[in-house]
Amino acid sequence: MTFAKNSAPSLKERLQQPGLLVAPGVYDMVSLRLADSFGFGALYMTGYGTVASHLGLPDAGIATYSDMVGRVTAMAGMARTPLIADADTGYGGLLNLRHTVRGYEAAGAAALQIEDQEFPKKCGHTPGRRVISLDDMVQKIRVAVESRTSPDFLIIARTDARTSLGLDEALRRGEAYARAGADILFVESPESEDEMRAIGKLGRELGLPMVANMVERGRTPVLSQAELEALGYKIAIFPVTALLASVQAMANVYQQFKQTGSSAGGTQPLYDFGELTKLMGFEDVWEFDKRYATGE
Repeated sequence: MTFAKNSAPSLKERLQQPGLLVAPGVYDMVSLRLADSFGFGALYMTGYGTVASHLGLPDAGIATYSDMVGRVTAMAGMARTPLIADADTGYGGLLNLRHTVRGYEAAGAAALQIEDQEFPKKCGHTPGRRVISLDDMVQKIRVAVESRTSPDFLIIARTDARTSLGLDEALRRGEAYARAGADILFVESPESEDEMRAIGKLGRELGLPMVANMVERGRTPVLSQAELEALGYKIAIFPVTALLASVQAMANVYQQFKQTGSSAGGTQPLYDFGELTKLMGFEDVWEFDKRYATGE
């Protein structure tokens, strides 16, 4: 399987098209290659999943810029689908943020997401999150916008204010972040459909796409595509669904090994080994070996 770049629409172009843009979470190179084969409008490099997969650590401000930009480079370099990349709080002060924006853009990401949490940040569906001042985040967004080299590289501004300061403050911040130049808004952790409706209304009023973060058993209701569209959302990310499914499948397999000492008689559905071999690009290797083994 060849993963050459093609002339598919950019993320900015896709956002001009009607309908909800579904962006499944990817967290390592296997999930990236698999999701990339389905023809989604975008992929979402989840911070939670990438830190867990790459470092085996919680998404709690431990990962550095160097840790993450390497993953962006690998994923965006292979994907044909536009990649939205989580950049946490920007990995430091304003100068660090400028470096992060430039690094993510050079790595090939289609969009970068920054949030208004205090450092060290925490996963948006866990307790104990605190946010910086509105003015400080506005300044960060302005720096991010000024630091990119192309307007096609999109800046997603996320606020985590809902949990600690309430929905009204989160909406106020969303409006301020839009005025600062954010291309896409992300109000994290609404706790009801009514709250999600208010967020979607803000997006329509501002004329900006809004992100819905669908985390199973998180703080936000997980809704259908039609429901999210009706509420006014333009992008739906599913950051950990595939990761949760993968971990559950691995747990089943490891439990089978522990109980029986073998995979024989196991009930866990398995991806076909031959298909996985193709997905990982072995056909290209075989063709290369065949060509040069015969001297062609």
